[in-house]
Amino acid sequence: MRFSICPRDTTRRSTGPLSVGMRAVLHLLRQYGPMTVPDMGRAQALSRQFVQRMVNDAAARQLVEVTPNPAHKRSSLIRLTERGTTVIDAVLAREHAALLRAGEDLTDEEVTACLRVLSRLLDNLDDVDVN
Repeated sequence: MRFSICPRDTTRRSTGPLSVGMRAVLHLLRQYGPMTVPDMGRAQALSRQFVQRMVNDAAARQLVEVTPNPAHKRSSLIRLTERGTTVIDAVLAREHAALLRAGEDLTDEEVTACLRVLSRLLDNLDDVDVN
């Protein structure tokens, strides 16, 4: 099964649906700026090879570009293109709106209970070895 994020605006027509992995790479670059593939892998606890595939897919769609890294000759920096910024901004805005709609009818108590459960799940996952 392959999950994808399907924009409902012009970004979908120009780029096609984004895989969850590619969306994660774009979001990471939007949040932190240019990064190397190994840095992105460490930040997401993913293999460098998987991240490289996602970067290659994004580069093929002109969503990211490879630039020289002054700190490391062999590990280039990956950065969003203007088109990539537009696409990830549209995805994030749509997700934000969907989350606001999803929580419209929840009480404060329900939100507090949900946060408590999610926090406990995250705490229990801290000991999971991702390698």
